Amino acid sequence: MISIDRDSPIRDDVHLLLSEHLADMFATSPAESVHALDHSALSAPSITFWTAREDGTLLGCGALKLLDSPAGTARHGEIKSMRTTATARGRGVATLLLGHILDAARTRNLERVCLETGTEDYFAPARRLYARHGFTECPPFADYVLDPHSVFMELRLLSHTRKADDGGWAPAVVRS
Repeated sequence: MISIDRDSPIRDDVHLLLSEHLADMFATSPAESVHALDHSALSAPSITFWTAREDGTLLGCGALKLLDSPAGTARHGEIKSMRTTATARGRGVATLLLGHILDAARTRNLERVCLETGTEDYFAPARRLYARHGFTECPPFADYVLDPHSVFMELRLLSHTRKADDGGWAPAVVRS
């Protein structure tokens, strides 16, 4: 059974996956268009980081970054560093991680979750995943600017609730 737990981005196997992720981002997009965070940046207090594992084997990771709001209370979040291992692709791990991150965002009463991903074909599966779960394109948010290599997406949480029968993600054993 796949479990999703809070974890450390500096853990050896996670560090290796994140290094692979960064290498792929720089190989796919111009350096000025790479917005992936390294393991030390993912350790910031505003970021909650999770991994998906099966029998202790790392399958993937993802994070939720709380974004500053004018009122001083975080009302928006950003999905960061969604990545599955090569051997876990096609098993629904990304869907489980996304569902967990969105549940955490709802628990924190966030109004909106945003993300940035690439425009290249390499990122097409990610864009399809997010679209299947209700994300739509939006203007740049936070400190992002328009970039021909970036797609910005958002999901408004107050008007989008998870239903058991909506074809969404399957439950996993999850621990905050």
